[in-house]
Amino acid sequence: MIGHDVKIQNKQRHTVKKLLGGALAALLLSATAQADYSNNPGAEAFIKTMVEKHNFDRDWVMAVLKQAEPKQSILDAMSRPAESVMTWGRYRNIFIQDSRVSQGVEFWKAHREELARAEKETGVPASMIVGIIGVETRFGRNMGSYRVVDALATLGFDFPRRSKFFLGQLEEYMLMVREQDIEPFSLKGSYAGAMGYGQFIPSSYRAYAVDFDGDGKIDIVNNTVDAIGSVANYFKRHGWRSGEPVVASVVLKEGADHSLFNAGLKPVKTVAQLKQAGIASDQKLAPEQKATAMKLDGEKGDEYWIGLQNFYVITRYNHSAMYAMAAYQLSQLIAAEMREATKS
Repeated sequence: MIGHDVKIQNKQRHTVKKLLGGALAALLLSATAQADYSNNPGAEAFIKTMVEKHNFDRDWVMAVLKQAEPKQSILDAMSRPAESVMTWGRYRNIFIQDSRVSQGVEFWKAHREELARAEKETGVPASMIVGIIGVETRFGRNMGSYRVVDALATLGFDFPRRSKFFLGQLEEYMLMVREQDIEPFSLKGSYAGAMGYGQFIPSSYRAYAVDFDGDGKIDIVNNTVDAIGSVANYFKRHGWRSGEPVVASVVLKEGADHSLFNAGLKPVKTVAQLKQAGIASDQKLAPEQKATAMKLDGEKGDEYWIGLQNFYVITRYNHSAMYAMAAYQLSQLIAAEMREATKS
């Protein structure tokens, strides 16, 4: 490992001058210099971590931080996440549309074999994999336009509320580009630094992304096969249970305990306990199964649901009940269209 690190450092040194030159040129082009993250008050501690903990070349890390650009639009976007300001009805309409369902069917047909293999190997339904990719990037059509370095540096150094988390992601990103031999400024993603078809943040990329096509490289940005396998692997590793239901609609009994709704994403009560509290499903569910009760403000009024273990797994991808419901419902609509297409 030491020899490998020396080779990496030598390679990094060869690129330092190029990176520094680009950063200095960018600064000189403007009469008002942009923020230089290498001089940020928190930069020294970050640089020390990369050098001492991970054996990075100091000049390489400095060069990356110098060239990273602050983005006010990223800070603005982080301050108004859709889940916090939208009703379920409005949120659903963003992701559940005929056009997205049709695109999902096209994506499934184009990658039928890879999706079938992913389902067989992980137990995660092809429909769920397609649904996630559809919600995240509209099947690769919108993977984000921000350089990942810019997003993570902006949020790490200029967004105090979540600075620790995003500096951790910047650390993971630098490790990722070293491991994958990627030019650090080449990858683009969301305003939160998520990448590829399935929008993995750097820590998830390192932990769950897989080389699903066996070409010796993990690439969820340009390689659809790796993206499919990686989404499936993420769900498997987070506890997806093959063949089990995801959600069930609720029939409220008189005197139902409404305090149990939206108490948390993790299933804690059993189906039997919820039924005893007046929150019963109109579907047959195992009484001992853990569940969570949800109330969502839909277009036609309040909707009541029971979320089960697999629903909780979807929320591990994005910690939002509305997100998980949108991804699941999209997956079901696409699956229904695929069944119809198969018949004809």
